[in-house]
Amino acid sequence: MYQIKNLLENDDIRVLTELGPFTVIEYLRDLSVSPANAATAYFASEMNVRRRQVICDLKKANITLQAGAMQWMAGDVSATTGIKGAGDFLSKTIRGKVTGESVIKPEYTGDGTLVLEPTYKHIILLDLDEWGNSIVLDDGLFLACESTLKQKAVRRKTFSSAFVGGEGFFNLGLKGSGVVCIESDCSREELVEITLEDDVVKIDGNLAIAWSGSLDFTVERAGKSLLGSAASGEGLVNVYRGTGKVLLAPVGNQAMKPQQVIEKEPVIVGDDDE
Repeated sequence: MYQIKNLLENDDIRVLTELGPFTVIEYLRDLSVSPANAATAYFASEMNVRRRQVICDLKKANITLQAGAMQWMAGDVSATTGIKGAGDFLSKTIRGKVTGESVIKPEYTGDGTLVLEPTYKHIILLDLDEWGNSIVLDDGLFLACESTLKQKAVRRKTFSSAFVGGEGFFNLGLKGSGVVCIESDCSREELVEITLEDDVVKIDGNLAIAWSGSLDFTVERAGKSLLGSAASGEGLVNVYRGTGKVLLAPVGNQAMKPQQVIEKEPVIVGDDDE
């Protein structure tokens, strides 16, 4: 038996969202600062640059993590590689190489509590039952998921989508019933969700962070001809076509890294500078 105190009941911590076995918390203020960086930490918090963590309840589901994501655990918790034989290891090695994800994603089982490393990025929880039980993630966004979800490497439909679209040949796909946890540079409140029914969305830039596995992704000219594309000033666009959903960030990668928040020295203006 174990007890965890001064976590969820801490006045400086609030629960942002809960879904399945995952609870996302946020630290309202960074209290572990020095006088030299206190002002930076204060204004970072005012601009919603805050530490966030994921708490996993293993009594509800087994959890698969990105390698190195675990911070601490309590209770009856066991960790395995999630590899089931030599064939499975080879398959995961190939998938890791082509998607850029870690080859080994540890799987945690038991009935204890698992807490992940804090991050200054925004943590988004997605229920695959709302995505047709199949989703594709942009590179590097995966953090954790229920172990019931099957992972696979999703190949681009055309080579143009990899070469010209600024993406790799493969993305990480998840299939099944369960919840996935991703890290995003944009908050959930800013993300735009587009639902397609046998239709198309065209995006200038790599702004889509997740999309239904049922959609076809290609790169096409913005206009019907080279002249039309040149006239529009857009050139090539990322195209998602079919029936499903696209989760779209309104801006590119603007998130500050943690060290930029807590280590950057403030500029102090003295009387001599006036």
